[in-house]
Amino acid sequence: MISCQFLRLLAAAGALAVLPAAASAQDTVKIGFSAPLTGPFSENGKQMIAALKIFAEQRGSVVAGRKIEVLLRDDGGVPDQAKRIAQEFVVQSKVAVLAGYNPTPVALAVAPLATEAKIPQIVVGSSASVTTTRSPYIVRTFSTQAQITVPMADWMLKNGIKRVVTFVSDYAPGIETEKAFIEAFKAGGGEIVESVRVPLQALDYAPFLQRARDARPEAIFAWVPGGLAGSFVRQYAERGLQSSGIRLFGTGDITDDDVLNQLGEPMLGITTALQYSAAHASEKNKTFVEGFERVGGGLRPDHVGVAVYDAMHLIYAALDKTGGNPNGDALLAAMKGMTWESPRGPMAIDPDTRDVIQDVYIRRVERRNGQLYNIEFDKYPAVKDPFKAAPPK
Repeated sequence: MISCQFLRLLAAAGALAVLPAAASAQDTVKIGFSAPLTGPFSENGKQMIAALKIFAEQRGSVVAGRKIEVLLRDDGGVPDQAKRIAQEFVVQSKVAVLAGYNPTPVALAVAPLATEAKIPQIVVGSSASVTTTRSPYIVRTFSTQAQITVPMADWMLKNGIKRVVTFVSDYAPGIETEKAFIEAFKAGGGEIVESVRVPLQALDYAPFLQRARDARPEAIFAWVPGGLAGSFVRQYAERGLQSSGIRLFGTGDITDDDVLNQLGEPMLGITTALQYSAAHASEKNKTFVEGFERVGGGLRPDHVGVAVYDAMHLIYAALDKTGGNPNGDALLAAMKGMTWESPRGPMAIDPDTRDVIQDVYIRRVERRNGQLYNIEFDKYPAVKDPFKAAPPK
């Protein structure tokens, strides 16, 4: 049965009050939203719910004269479950858009259905470069691993770091991260002294961290999914790597905004690259963070939360551009090349790859007003996924 949870969220946010009395079932555009509300990626699910709530509060649920109905379902982060839910969304609920999909295997499982149904699939959590190639109907509002990894490699080289161990989770995004970093780092004259891959569900990092320490690098460059980063960073400190002078760098997943304060002192000084920080200095982000924390019960937004917020903006903007026409091909055409100002900064959808073009920030964990934040101090503007060359037109 289709979940009514999001309808309750809309009511809580006061959004239902703006619906016109004459709205009918024929006027409704349905969005099937699939999220890991339970399971190992449930922290990302919390980010998704809060983002949906604050977007509904700020933007309402009518665009171009059409009522927007979001059907929220729990896929548990399980590919087979996500595929089954997507089939129900398409066949039974007649959705115009599929959205959500975290982590990557979930997005890939649903891709063939989006292609067959000719329905846009807005991906807010998969960072594997290959994802958008699996269906011409996939549009991403997240990032790719190469997009945030190559700037980090460049910055480390420019700042005199030459001997590095790579440390990644052993599945598609981790392997892409490793590949992107090694290629960029070696091209700039750096040396990779060891490459460590860790099983995705591993909670004991001790033997892997020992391998990294034994290689005697200047630094570790790491990527593990945000939900597992806390255990990794805690063990990095407990195993003495931090005190031995081996510096920790990575993509921003390892210093997820919402867990920084829980992890405390070991996080200070860790430098990462990412497309978003809750501390991003703009009025738009200030408003977003304040609203997000309020509706999320104190939850601080991270890169997943802002990706959902931007996904909803993209859907609304596309419907507005089509005059409310929910046809899949029309919506997809409207999304290609779309530009807007996000809480993270300027955004664009590459019309060739359907990936995000966005600024990537270099951040350092610092204490501000008694709390830990990822403070942006350098920027690589308008970064595209370096793994993809635009196809010939």
